[in-house]
Amino acid sequence: MKENKPELILADVDANPDSAYIWHWKTEHHFPFHTHQKGQLTYVEGGAAFLYTRDKTYFLPARHYMWVPAGVEHYFQHRYPANFVRTIYFFMDEDDQNDPFYTQTGIYPVGNLLLEMILYTEKWDGGHVYPGSKGYRFVKAIKNILPDISSVPLPITLPTTENPRMQPVLRYIQENLSEPLTLESVGHAFNYSERTLTRLFRATMDISFFQYLKLARMIKAMGYLLETEKTISEIAWDTGYNSVSAFSNTFYKLVGKRPTDFQP
Repeated sequence: MKENKPELILADVDANPDSAYIWHWKTEHHFPFHTHQKGQLTYVEGGAAFLYTRDKTYFLPARHYMWVPAGVEHYFQHRYPANFVRTIYFFMDEDDQNDPFYTQTGIYPVGNLLLEMILYTEKWDGGHVYPGSKGYRFVKAIKNILPDISSVPLPITLPTTENPRMQPVLRYIQENLSEPLTLESVGHAFNYSERTLTRLFRATMDISFFQYLKLARMIKAMGYLLETEKTISEIAWDTGYNSVSAFSNTFYKLVGKRPTDFQP
């Protein structure tokens, strides 16, 4: 394995396009935006993470994995450096063109079968698995079953933008999710009219202010549910809801589970 530096690791992943590359690590790495020539499966053991692309933010909760297609510019932000991050970079073959699963970024549940297979790949940690080897056949089996066992992706993603007028607005919203945010209050903070702010959201991210706010609050809530001991009522309050039932109903509509069922 290459020296444990981000730029060398990224170069090593794509050094042989016909191989798979296995990497299990327990320390924080700060990667810039980057791409791979290989499809990427990442599983964060015991914690949560965020994946950022140029236009979306994905929340990766516990017992889920992230699929990142080849060529998608991205970077991960892991919450807890002590947790294992387990990644398999898959070689490209004709399957990538024949099945739409391999071309779409998504977050999917990790069942017991897939978890055991991911853990088993640790025996090849830190290097390439080449065609013709037992490891290659095993990793190819993982890749082949993914479309069959990963039919329902986690439905929440948060759009983002590099628009310089919108970036401080989005930061402000993220930092004040517990407050009763409105178009008027957020616009006032930046000297924008409600009409101007509405147009900015639609023009830069194709989403309304209220849709963005709802998604941001639900992603924040998922993090609280997985990472803290807060009660449901505390989480509702901390994400801007005065009613537990309203919070629970919104969560269910977007995530497909009640908050109590989402907790580990």
